[in-house]
Amino acid sequence: MGKHTSLACSRNRGTNLAADCESRRHPTHVKTLVLWDIDGTLISSGGAGERALVAALRDEFGIVGNLEDIELAGRTDHWIARKVLAKFALPDTTENVSRYLDGYLRWLPGELDNPEARTLPGVRALLGALEERRNVAQGLLTGNLRHGAEIKLSHHRLWAHFQFGAFADDSETRNELGPHAVRRACAHHSVEFAADRVFVIGDTPHDVACGKIIGAHTIAVATGRSTVEELQACGPSATFADLSDTSAVLRVLT
Repeated sequence: MGKHTSLACSRNRGTNLAADCESRRHPTHVKTLVLWDIDGTLISSGGAGERALVAALRDEFGIVGNLEDIELAGRTDHWIARKVLAKFALPDTTENVSRYLDGYLRWLPGELDNPEARTLPGVRALLGALEERRNVAQGLLTGNLRHGAEIKLSHHRLWAHFQFGAFADDSETRNELGPHAVRRACAHHSVEFAADRVFVIGDTPHDVACGKIIGAHTIAVATGRSTVEELQACGPSATFADLSDTSAVLRVLT
């Protein structure tokens, strides 16, 4: 973490991210990159995602069932879709995955209209405080499909905070999403981000692992299904019960 190597533009990392970083004729002031998870970190959907998945299973395949034995937190939508198809012995084809996820996206907006859906403690204040800092860029690093992320965050009036990110559309594997997010941040701001100035904020061990694999700092927040103790066991850079103490989180980030 102490090395000031370029996370975004190194040609020595397996994934070539240099193509989107070629323009530096107009470098910006941005030096710090904060990448946010969505569910359990920015918002709680009140179970909307799971209900939409169940409804899509019924509408698209005529199956009434539950997803109680499928891990949803910290996974990508494509990964979840394949697990659901396997559970109900449906062919794991590209067509079926697309059909299922399209159905899920149709149901999602209506399911978000529930009294339990909310923005999590401290999120709005922290997003606003970071936006006021000219040296900070904010993006998404989420297992949601891009359209699903937009639906969820627009419902809570948070979508406008984010101009780029990485999504389930980029890869079924969560740990492969980080380079996509950093590449897009680099392209958007025309600046490199040193590895020790990238922060990933999430609520599951999968978020911590996803941040570590790209050499980023990781901030774990216990507003999802994982406890503080479970998150600390994963070795994040910092752990919070929630994000309500804006000053404390900013001290870690800046």
